[in-house]
Amino acid sequence: MNEVLLDPIRHNNWATRQLVAFCRDAGLTDEQLTTPGVGTFGGILPTLNHVISSDASYLDALLDRERTASTDTDLAGLASRAEELEGLWEQLLSDPVDVERVIVVDDGANEVHAGVFLAQALNHANIHREQVCAILTGLGIQAPDVQAWEYAWATGRLWERTAD
Repeated sequence: MNEVLLDPIRHNNWATRQLVAFCRDAGLTDEQLTTPGVGTFGGILPTLNHVISSDASYLDALLDRERTASTDTDLAGLASRAEELEGLWEQLLSDPVDVERVIVVDDGANEVHAGVFLAQALNHANIHREQVCAILTGLGIQAPDVQAWEYAWATGRLWERTAD
């Protein structure tokens, strides 16, 4: 049953790792990394930290673990954390996921089905990655293509059809 979640989760992890690596290799200044764009969460570094920290909190809830705090403050640390989280997402999907399982959230004030965490993780990361790409574009830097189609090409999940 989890197979249907593999590509969306793997794309999510791939896209975040690609964007962090791009920003790390682009030689961005501290000012470029921290200055927010119009209508964005914050600067590149705080936004990527937010994406990865949020992914960790969603995973903690889905894996029924205590919330783990992140202390990553640079792109190298975020890259390492993103790689670690990718393994945890794979661990989560290696067993059946009960999307109807109820999880208590907001310091006990609310309850939500586990499937909503999966949907939120994907939606949340996409929104904020797009904000980082918008900041890069505003700096005159061509942002990497982190769409699902590019993931499919990069991972062999999409290929050119050959004639029979």
